[in-house]
Amino acid sequence: MSYEGSQKVNESSSTNEVDIGTEQVAHVYAKAIVEAADAAGCRKEVVSQLNMLAHDVLPKIPQALEVFASPKVTTDAKEEVINRLAKGRLQPTTTHSLHILARHGRLGILAAVAKATSRLADELDGIHKALFTTAVPLTDEKKNDVLKDVQQSLGMSLRPSFVVDASIIGGLVVQIGDTIYDQSVATSLTKLGNQLRQRNISALQTGEYSWQT
Repeated sequence: MSYEGSQKVNESSSTNEVDIGTEQVAHVYAKAIVEAADAAGCRKEVVSQLNMLAHDVLPKIPQALEVFASPKVTTDAKEEVINRLAKGRLQPTTTHSLHILARHGRLGILAAVAKATSRLADELDGIHKALFTTAVPLTDEKKNDVLKDVQQSLGMSLRPSFVVDASIIGGLVVQIGDTIYDQSVATSLTKLGNQLRQRNISALQTGEYSWQT
């Protein structure tokens, strides 16, 4: 599979609203957490546990979410909840990180911090986030095959997510950062149409085609 024909995404065209302030704060805490986890030799576990708490555990416990996010709840009360959640389940570094967030009034952005730690960990490991777009849903086995193929072709490790867009007709579109590798049928047809139009224009200009009968 060739990925020579890449193109840049216009970053200014993004329609997603991003809380830049929250992302910046989350990045600061994430950097400290990753450094502490590296020093303790448990980065992978800490990153996994923070994301598990933010995306799997807390959404199922609305009361805990409210406690974490509320400025009216004391730090002591929040740390008590943390200790109950962590007991026998979390790495000491994970628990300590949660306590730091609580003391600084930042537990309400735990999801953003967890996302930032994952991003930083991936960067340190040389892993790039990639969005795979296909015309039809793929089985897990096929996703793995496609991932291996693309990683081998590009020579990089990828953290994939898959979406379906029937408008590409067939083939595959891969976006990594602001670069798109487009191997879709729709794009191929468009390129072919443009080539044919250009060929016809050139033929008219050189006299290869004549309006005379």
